[in-house]
Amino acid sequence: MPTEELRQDAEQYLMNTYARLPISIVRGHGSHVYDLEGREYLDFVSGIAVNALGYTHPDLVAAIQKQARQLLHASNLYYTEPQVKLAQALVQRSFARKAFFCNSGAEANEAAIKLVRAHQAPRYKIITAENSFHGRTFATLSATGQPKCQQGIGPILPGFVHVPFGDVDAVAGAIDEETAAVMVEPVQGEGGVHVPAAGYLADLRRLCDERGLLLVLDEVQTGMGRTGEWFAYQHTDSEPDIMTLAKALAGGIACGAMLARPDVAASLKPGMHASTF
Repeated sequence: MPTEELRQDAEQYLMNTYARLPISIVRGHGSHVYDLEGREYLDFVSGIAVNALGYTHPDLVAAIQKQARQLLHASNLYYTEPQVKLAQALVQRSFARKAFFCNSGAEANEAAIKLVRAHQAPRYKIITAENSFHGRTFATLSATGQPKCQQGIGPILPGFVHVPFGDVDAVAGAIDEETAAVMVEPVQGEGGVHVPAAGYLADLRRLCDERGLLLVLDEVQTGMGRTGEWFAYQHTDSEPDIMTLAKALAGGIACGAMLARPDVAASLKPGMHASTF
């Protein structure tokens, strides 16, 4: 099927939610992808920061094949060794002591928002940054500091305050008696690849400690080695209370995670939150 024919079928059967390029990708290897007509492309997109190991990495392919032959899904009604081992690996490489798994970055951020409110009740407001991006669900969309993402589907959920990225004084000025947390990306990704000044995360950590707030880092794009450390916060001397991951976490398989300090994680009790996968 040539690309133009495939495009026409897509217009007929798929919802028009993406402005797609006129390229039909059929396979990939390493850092290159190939289209229906056999053309080769050097891929700078990497599945939007997902394919950290490139395409068809032999170890990743072998792991997927092995698990598919053994067990694809068992639900969280039971223990499974791979899930526990992955939680252990993430904990050993980070500040956290507890992990929660889900399917995407938006779900991980949803879990973080719910954990913030559970731990800090009755406080519920979360300060986020302008130009931030935290997901497409209603809570994460409300946390996102980009009005263009919220057009046509309002009203958004209450409880989110947006301030300029990198401006700790603006964060301090936005805190009131209902504020529960500050949630930021260490480096803004979808909002334009904005790197804050040195000391930003440390100053946020200090401010949160002084005002009794939780610090939530959205490392969906910056995590898993993207900045040269396992997690971007490790370039500083400061640690968050909650961190979210996805994208490169599973190299192309749908997987998200929320990590937290043990005292914070304890605020989610059985039945308060869940994920089928």
